[in-house]
Amino acid sequence: MNGWSDDTEQRRRAEPPLPPELSPRRAAAAAGGVPPQPTRRPPGPAGGPAPIPAQVGGPGGGYGPPATGGPGGMTRRPRWSTRRKIGCTALGLVVVLLVVSVSTYFWADSKVRREVDLSKVEDRPPTGKGTNYLIVGSDSREGLSKAQEKELHTGSDSGQRTDSMMILHTGDNGSTMMSLPRDSYVTIPAFTGKQSHKRYPASTHKLNKAYADGGPELLARTIEYNTGIHIDHYAEIGFSGFVNLVDALGGVDMCLDKPLRDKASGADFTAGCQTLDGKQSLAFVRQRHQEADQDLGRMRNQQKFLSTLAHQAASPSTILNPFTLYPVIGSGLDTLVVDKDMSLWNLASMFWAMKGVTGGDGNSITVPIATAGYWTKNDGVAVKWDMTKAKTLFGELQNDEKVTVTE
Repeated sequence: MNGWSDDTEQRRRAEPPLPPELSPRRAAAAAGGVPPQPTRRPPGPAGGPAPIPAQVGGPGGGYGPPATGGPGGMTRRPRWSTRRKIGCTALGLVVVLLVVSVSTYFWADSKVRREVDLSKVEDRPPTGKGTNYLIVGSDSREGLSKAQEKELHTGSDSGQRTDSMMILHTGDNGSTMMSLPRDSYVTIPAFTGKQSHKRYPASTHKLNKAYADGGPELLARTIEYNTGIHIDHYAEIGFSGFVNLVDALGGVDMCLDKPLRDKASGADFTAGCQTLDGKQSLAFVRQRHQEADQDLGRMRNQQKFLSTLAHQAASPSTILNPFTLYPVIGSGLDTLVVDKDMSLWNLASMFWAMKGVTGGDGNSITVPIATAGYWTKNDGVAVKWDMTKAKTLFGELQNDEKVTVTE
């Protein structure tokens, strides 16, 4: 070696060694590893050594700045916070509920039987304030076999008749459910027959005849003609639909203050609180022979029953239980006949108002009666309205005023 090399070697040996933390080679040796081998750098500009590039890697990876991330230079995925997990779960539940709700709506809407066209009703009174529903229970035996007709004591009469009629008014002054006796002696306005296309003159008969002669449209027109109340919506259910609806609901809880027995309807109940199934419920709402005022007593029972049914159908135990809710909706809509403008929202409002009447948020009344046993030459015994009180009541309902006439 020359002098310059010997001098350099002596100075290098005289200098103290670098501590391990500053010497990558010593740190690797102390850890029992293999020290990194020096690499020959290419010459830099002007023949000098090239600059040391920044090295990317993990610990011990060279002299460059350390890389970010986990071992081996891989980027670590951020952990989800509890709040973020809860938010994503809630969002998922909202999406699921939205999909189920939309699906349920279209499923239910497809089952609604919009068969009554109130636009065909002639000479209608002006639209009133609030909403008026005409609710009809018909004696339709649609869907019943001969054996079921016998079991339910419905008889097998042909033709169409009403078994009950009510006007449910909803508005700013609460809800009022007014029953109309099917034997009410009223004027049936002139109409054109559906089959014969013959024009029939106005006549005076029992209200039930309007339905028998011209169906829902003539019944609505007759009620509007005699009351001056504009009917906004129509809803009708037959025997079969009534029984299926009650059974899907699991029965209706009724409390009777006295025993009821009626051979004609099949009613046979003890006094006290009990749950009536579909067959028993139909017998209950149809029985009248044990009532002192016959049809008037039966109408009071019908109002009480329908309000209780609506209350149970709108209860949380029904709405929050899909195993009950869907059968109830399906059974109710399968045989419920409504007008062409009736929406699911209208139906829900109707049932909610009926529920409110049961809860004391409305009135349950019968059209004022002057004579329950009014004798007529053409129809026998009928029901005559007290027109003085009735006109006041009809005006209050049409104008959505507070009801003052309660009997």
